[in-house]
Amino acid sequence: MTVALFDSVDDPPDRRHGRGRRIGGWIVAGTILALCVFSLVPSPYIIETPGPVFNTLGDVTIDGSKVPLIEIPSQTTYPTAGTLDLLTVDSIGNPQTLPTWFEVVTAWFDPSRAVLPLDAVYPPGYTVQQSNEDGRIQMANSQKDAVAAALTELGYDLPRVVTVGALTDDSASKGILEPGDVIVSVNGEAVGSVESMRAVIAKSGAGNPIPIVIIRNGVQSTVSVTPKMSDESPPAPIVGVYPSIDYTFPFDVTIQLQNVGGPSGGQMFALGIIDKLTPGELNGGKKIAGTGTIDASGAVGAIGGIRQKMYGALHAGATWFLAPKSNCSEVVGHVPSGLTVVAVSTLKDSLAALKAIESGSGTASLPSCAAG
Repeated sequence: MTVALFDSVDDPPDRRHGRGRRIGGWIVAGTILALCVFSLVPSPYIIETPGPVFNTLGDVTIDGSKVPLIEIPSQTTYPTAGTLDLLTVDSIGNPQTLPTWFEVVTAWFDPSRAVLPLDAVYPPGYTVQQSNEDGRIQMANSQKDAVAAALTELGYDLPRVVTVGALTDDSASKGILEPGDVIVSVNGEAVGSVESMRAVIAKSGAGNPIPIVIIRNGVQSTVSVTPKMSDESPPAPIVGVYPSIDYTFPFDVTIQLQNVGGPSGGQMFALGIIDKLTPGELNGGKKIAGTGTIDASGAVGAIGGIRQKMYGALHAGATWFLAPKSNCSEVVGHVPSGLTVVAVSTLKDSLAALKAIESGSGTASLPSCAAG
């Protein structure tokens, strides 16, 4: 006689089905939980996307009314056509509101977007308010530099001075310097540019007071400020001001653009001013976009978000894009189909490129961003 010592290892069908339902339920619940975490939990990143596009030859809306982006009321201006588009970059996220992991992963697969570590955009202690203020001052300076570059290109001689644009929150100059002060000299050395002012302060070091000669409300005086080390990496001696350059222009040029910060519109502002002040159309009536900082001498400098701006240009209908040569390493291999990039280093380079594009001849020899 055979005796069964154990029950059969095969469960009855109803027991197997019940266990399968429980396992399936746990899998579904786990998946839902993972998706919730993926969709809701913030990540330590910022996402950059193509932002609004502004035609420097066209109009913008200010307080509900359309006004020219560039207006030169006292001078004869000439008809324009096509576009000279200024590009911007939008950001998703800040230290208070970070994008979710779902948004970050989605952005990684979108060539028009960039994912950056939070600290790369907002270093520790750097607030959204500080970022906005920096952007506002950079935009104001870029507009003045653009006017100076355009008028210098057109043959005007422009006197200039270094001024205090604003003070930082923890400025060593609080109660000593004020916005609008003209900086004549620092520690006995005359300063004629923002760069020369910073160089003198850096050479003077931190911890010891230095004399600064200023003009305030037409009266010259000497004040004393003790530089301290910045929180930046690498740290440098600073006096806690945002320096600016003020020019004496022969006539008013008004640039009207709200809620846009940073210096990257300088080149396109300058081209828009020149186009309005000269007969004919610089762009030949075509849709052209570009970016780049500019200084009074017409030098075009690197900017951030070049890849997002190329996609913004393409989406706005541009077929030509003027890019700073110093951004070429970020351009190569990332130009969207349908857009031709011209590498420029100066305002004269851009004007020459526009002349070739306008005439339709010589475009094949225009400088581009080459690999390596």
